[in-house]
Amino acid sequence: MMQLRKIVNHPYLFLENYPEINLDWIWMSSGKFELLDRILPKLIESGHKVLIFSQFTALLSVMCQFFDYRGIKHLKLDGAMKQDERHSNMMIFNNPQSEFRVFLLSTRAGGQGLNLQVADTVIIFDSDFNP
Repeated sequence: MMQLRKIVNHPYLFLENYPEINLDWIWMSSGKFELLDRILPKLIESGHKVLIFSQFTALLSVMCQFFDYRGIKHLKLDGAMKQDERHSNMMIFNNPQSEFRVFLLSTRAGGQGLNLQVADTVIIFDSDFNP
């Protein structure tokens, strides 16, 4: 079941070496990424601040490469980050003049106790099977 959840999100989750990812195909390999590639530039252009949640930290890494490829400034928060770095990223994102419009969060690390009230759009990239 876990493998099916991964393949639905992005087939690159099955690759061992992320530096070998073909960036030209990163958004065309997944229907979810194609949709994200269509709606995210419009949201950013109209001034929205977006939170994107995912269950898989490996998916967040693929997203980071995708956003770097597209030139979208983003921040990331997951359980592997130190508390200082987490706080720093939150402060940067919460600044109204910040150029970072997208914040990637793992649902475990970012699902509770954060104050990200400047965000006005939330995308739950993959929902948890257990409500």
